[in-house]
Parts: sequence; structure tokens; C-alpha cells
Amino acid sequence: MLRVGQKNKLRIVKSVAFGIYLDADVYGEILLPRRFLPESWAIGEHIEVFVYLDSEDKLIATTQRPRVMVGQCAYLKVKAVNDCGAFLDWGLSKDLLVPYSEQTTKMKLGNDYVVYCYLDESERIAATTQLHHYLYELGDEFEVEQAVQLLICGHSDMGYKAVINNTHLGLIFKDDAFKPLKYGMKIDGFIKAVRGDGKVDLCLQLAGQVAKKDLADQILDDLKIQGGASGLTDKSKPDEIYKKFNVSKGRYKKALGALYKRRMIVIEKDQVKLV
Repeated sequence: MLRVGQKNKLRIVKSVAFGIYLDADVYGEILLPRRFLPESWAIGEHIEVFVYLDSEDKLIATTQRPRVMVGQCAYLKVKAVNDCGAFLDWGLSKDLLVPYSEQTTKMKLGNDYVVYCYLDESERIAATTQLHHYLYELGDEFEVEQAVQLLICGHSDMGYKAVINNTHLGLIFKDDAFKPLKYGMKIDGFIKAVRGDGKVDLCLQLAGQVAKKDLADQILDDLKIQGGASGLTDKSKPDEIYKKFNVSKGRYKKALGALYKRRMIVIEKDQVKLV
């Protein structure tokens, strides 16, 4: 079955002066304009194309690759704004519309936004910034420590909101954001926990016992190099800790706590010292 707004492998059925026609089963034949033809092709062969509606609402194919497809999220720039809404640059000649009804806040020309791409009731491809209407916020199907792909889509006092695998929304708490995170950034991450209410907590690193032990040794070595004292405490900023040890603030604090319990360090207000 043809998937509008997705990649499709379709059979070439005939050639005309302005392009070739592809067999789209119950949708009939779809034109692939000549300017998008690959160097080599032949009648009867299959070709991978992206299918969407043109300016006249007719199905058309292209070998161009858009920056987002239906069912995906992306960070895109506003190219134009008119009475219909905002139009995003997604890599095709026809821009991607975000209707005013699908804008969380009014979108501005030249700004970039995280959007979700969907099909409207007329099978037109559109986008929305109202991610919570299209993505799941409960993630019971995830497993703790499962690797996931993240797209940063928001920020609050608690931390950073992220799109998980284009399907769900989750939260990276500030203490787990051991490096600077920016709106629109794509990063690898992990499922930290699925809370009792089903909401998903995320992290950027797994905190295994071996890693904790290794980090404690790194802290001791660093203290020795610095003459027995360091200004990097449990109150230091997450990005300062990341620059030094490449770990989150949460992991650093746990390692300090373990060393303190072993009476190997003293934690003061503005420094950490070897015993």
C-alpha cells in the first residue's frame, strides 16, 4: 500500500517527455518529474521515491529526501508566514505548512522549531508544534537502561523535555544533563526510569557500579595532581563537571559520597580535599 509522506519503492511503468510514471496500485499512476530521475533507470524496475501532494493536491513523487517524514520529528526553520500559517524549509520545493491551529505559540519568520509531521484529513502533509497531541507521554513499553534516540524539545526548571524515538516524550532532569543541551539538539540517551504514573525519565549515561568505581579513582588521581584539593564540589555546575570527568553531576556527587563514606576525602563548602 502506498504511504503518503513516506519513502516508497514503486515500479516504473512508462516514460513521457516530462518524466516517468510509477505504479501506485489503487492510487493509479504517479508522476516522477524528469528533473528528479536518477542517472540509470528502466521500465519495469523499482525506484525508491518520496510521495506527497503537490500545489494542486495531486500525488507526485520525488527522489529528493525531505528533512522529516510523516511520523517523525525534526528541528526546522520558518521560511515564510502568511494567513494560512507558517511554512518550514524541509528540503523540498513545496514548503511544509504548520497551520495556526497547530502552533503552540505564534511562529516567527527565521526561527527554528521542533515539529511533528503528520497527515491531515485530506492526506496533505503538515506539521505541528503541539507535540503532546501526537506523541505518547506514558512509556510502559520501555525498559530501564534501554538505548534511545532523543531530540531536545523544551526546557523547564526541572530539566529538559525530549522526544524519544519519534514516538514519546520524556524528561532529562538537570542533574542528569551533564553537558549543555540546546533546543533542537539530537543526542543518544537511555531510559532511566518509568515512574509510577507512566511518565518517562531519561539520562545520557548509564551509571553502572564499575563506572562509579572508575570515577572515584579518577577523582582521587585528580586530587593528587592538584596537591590534594579541588574546587570542583558537589555544588559545581553540571557543565564544569562534564568538562573535567565527562560524567553527569548526579554521578559525580555519588562518587564523592562514596569516597566520603570511605573517609578518603573531606567535602567543604568550596573545595574537596584528600584526607
